Amino acid sequence: MSVLNTTIKPFKAQAFKQGKFIEVTEADIQGKWAIFFFYPADFTFVCPTELGDLADHYGELQRLGVEVFSVSTDTHFSHKGWHDASETIGKIEYAMIGDPTGTITRNFEVMREGEGLADRGTFIVDPDGVIQAMEITAEGIGRNAADLLRKVKAAQYVRSHPGEVCPAKWEEGEKTLAPSLHLVGKI
Repeated sequence: MSVLNTTIKPFKAQAFKQGKFIEVTEADIQGKWAIFFFYPADFTFVCPTELGDLADHYGELQRLGVEVFSVSTDTHFSHKGWHDASETIGKIEYAMIGDPTGTITRNFEVMREGEGLADRGTFIVDPDGVIQAMEITAEGIGRNAADLLRKVKAAQYVRSHPGEVCPAKWEEGEKTLAPSLHLVGKI
């Protein structure tokens, strides 16, 4: 079953953010755009490249009103240790949620049961808590934060412009489409 177009489920977890341990719940994103960025484990190989890439785009996401939460089944203590040990992870300013019970990972349906690890899953959540976009990739396939940023902009555009949709490869400022009977067969 797809979680697309569903409201995120309640959760409470500990996270590491900017040198502190914090508690994060679903209430923290009410009224805001959010990205939940699941990855298999700390101290691995593809994961730090993805998290570092996301950190490089965090400032622009913040300017768009988007909060970022990376999530793995490691603890928030492990996240702090990785943050302190890795130059790439050390630049992260967004919340790194520890999900050792797997509750959040299961809520988003990206748990690898039997392994206790999350799949590489990315979810864009709107201010109503509804999942508007999702991407899940296999273990060895890293994600691209620039394309994620493009998708966030498209989701925000569609939300603020009812009756319009963003075509393939749409970039901010480009033409959109207004689906109608007259448009059928003309694209």
